[in-house]
Order: sequence, then C-alpha cells, then structure tokens
Amino acid sequence: MGARFAVIGLGNFGAWVARTIFEHNREVVAIDADPDRVQKIKPFCTAAIVADCTRKETLVKLGLAEMDAVVVSVGENVSVSTLVTLFLKEMGIRRILVKAMDEDHAKILSKVGATEVIFPEKEVAVKVAKGLVLPNILDYLPMTEDYEIVELAPPSKFIGKTLKEIGLPQRFHVQVIAVKELVPENFRIIPGADFVVKDSDILIILGKKTDIEKIKAG
Repeated sequence: MGARFAVIGLGNFGAWVARTIFEHNREVVAIDADPDRVQKIKPFCTAAIVADCTRKETLVKLGLAEMDAVVVSVGENVSVSTLVTLFLKEMGIRRILVKAMDEDHAKILSKVGATEVIFPEKEVAVKVAKGLVLPNILDYLPMTEDYEIVELAPPSKFIGKTLKEIGLPQRFHVQVIAVKELVPENFRIIPGADFVVKDSDILIILGKKTDIEKIKAG
C-alpha cells in the first residue's frame, strides 16, 4: 500500500497541499470544520471530511493514527494548531508538519510534537526576494541554515567554457552536482570537469548561501 496522508485545515495552503498530494496519486484525507471548504476540495482528494479536530476522540475516529504524515494548516489559530499537534503526537504519528504564524509559535509547536514547522509566507517571500536580487537563481532548496541547493542559469561569462575552466569549487567553494540540459533534453548527474556549459543549460549547485551569492558578482 502506498503512503497515506491527511491535511487538517483547508485554507489556501492546506487545500493546495492536499490537491498536490492527490495529483501525485497518493491517498490524502482533507479535513476542515468549514463545510464550504470541504465541499470545494472534494474533487481533489481521496476523502473530504467535515470535523472539529480540537477533540482527540475525533482524530482517533478519523483513523489519523494510520497515516504516514499529517499536515496541520490552521496556523492563524495558535491555540488550535498547538492542541491538534499535541493530540497527533500523543497518537504516535511519526511525521507531523505544522504551519506556524511566527517564530514563537514555531517553538511551541516543536515542543508539543511537530516534526517539521512550515512558514509558507516566509519561504515564498525569500524566494521572490532572491529572484529580484539574484536573477540568475531560478529555484532553490535550503538544506541547513548556511547551505542550499540552487538552480542557476549560467552567466554569459560561463558559456562555452568547461566546468574546469570556470572553476567554481576553487573560486567560489561550491559544487556543480548536476546539469539540466534543455537542448538536447538530458539530466546529467555529477558532470565531468570537461563538460562544456551551453546557454540552454541549468546548473544545479550545492554550497554556502554566501558563496552562491558571490557567483553573480564574481
């Protein structure tokens, strides 16, 4: 049997999480106390349920203990998200992802059982800001507080040169871990030093955030 998920709270964030899971052919149960929200999500989930999740017995009856992960997206209500997270932890759910309002809320959620705390607005804001100040960065994945993986559209000074000639590890202390070749379409993992960069390529780079930001300037 494939992985099973539940999403509690069907505002914009929760609804999109549920819908995306469903589009990837996974079982997802969508839950909210608002009947209108539940009605709207029905075509985009395995099951849509109207329920008050502030009662532990309700969570038990819904079978959430059998889920591989539960997403709690009621971040606008600190007390509710904290209570629901605590109940899920007591039920033995291994992976509990919770939307937080701010850093203080995140600390509380972590203490009561959240395995992952999510700041959707912050993450989108950082991505937008990076796109403005670092236009060559197409996408990024934070790894730790200091390190990230980014998709980099190669600056013009890289085009026609080999990775050895560009010398990213030596000059910027970052590693090219893969290349997306668009023409011809190909995905090359750990490209060799003799790989010649084309203007249609996308470099996937791992390194410190501060070093990656220096690439455009350097």
